[in-house]
Amino acid sequence: MKLLAKFNLILGLVLLAGLAASAAVSHYLLQAHAREEVLRQARLMMDAMRSARDYTTNQIKPLLVNQQEHQRSFLPQTVPAFAATENFEYLRGSYADYAYKEAALNPTNLRDRAVDWEADIINAFRNKAGGAKELVGERDTPTGRSLYLARPIQAAPPCLECHSVPRAAPAAMLRRYGANNGFGWQPNEIIGAQIVSVPMALPVRMANEAFQTQVICLAVVFLASLILLDLLLLATVVRPLRKLSTMADQISVGQMDMPELPEGGKDEIAVLAGSFNRMRRSLDRALKMLGS
Repeated sequence: MKLLAKFNLILGLVLLAGLAASAAVSHYLLQAHAREEVLRQARLMMDAMRSARDYTTNQIKPLLVNQQEHQRSFLPQTVPAFAATENFEYLRGSYADYAYKEAALNPTNLRDRAVDWEADIINAFRNKAGGAKELVGERDTPTGRSLYLARPIQAAPPCLECHSVPRAAPAAMLRRYGANNGFGWQPNEIIGAQIVSVPMALPVRMANEAFQTQVICLAVVFLASLILLDLLLLATVVRPLRKLSTMADQISVGQMDMPELPEGGKDEIAVLAGSFNRMRRSLDRALKMLGS
């Protein structure tokens, strides 16, 4: 096997090992980064829905109170949870993989009733000493693993105007939802949770796409580096050694009439070329002495 082929084999194996190690570490880091990016977007959505709740409570509800009294009907648009849920439905046009729910253990609107895993999250908030502000976790679903972000919902004073006891609630609200659900809330009690969930397939897909791009870039850099090293090795090592090999082969058959090898530089190749030139001159003088 020629020197350049041996060099390519050794360097290729080393670079491939490095590429494999880098790929493994990069894949892990990209998975973690993609997960954090999905959670960051979920937090932005959560903040947006919290803003929608506050906007509804502070600006929309006061404007619609008189209309409700005049029409003797209940407008769900005055309910912060309803407003946040409806706002998110518009947002899902751009974020179809995300889901949002204002889950409650005892909601007025039964569409907000917590299912088993959501009730577990709410109870976890209720049982946390000191009050947890956020929970992040994963769960199994029929379509695969799902990532969720949850924040607690407390019964604030504006909520208790309608949800303390049925007789405190507007008659129009009782006519729409009945008197059996959404009552008995206590001040500052955690009655539900805002939950944003997304399939784990999304961060996995994001990480895989980034990983594929990174591997392609690394492979291109690997090939470019190997080609550049080959050219440098060819110019600085292989060609000078090839000249030495050619001269040695010619001397071995008695051909002494050849130009000397260039000795420029102080590296090992230059030292070897100088030594070979001296050896050839010595051998040439010795042959002439023998001939005379």
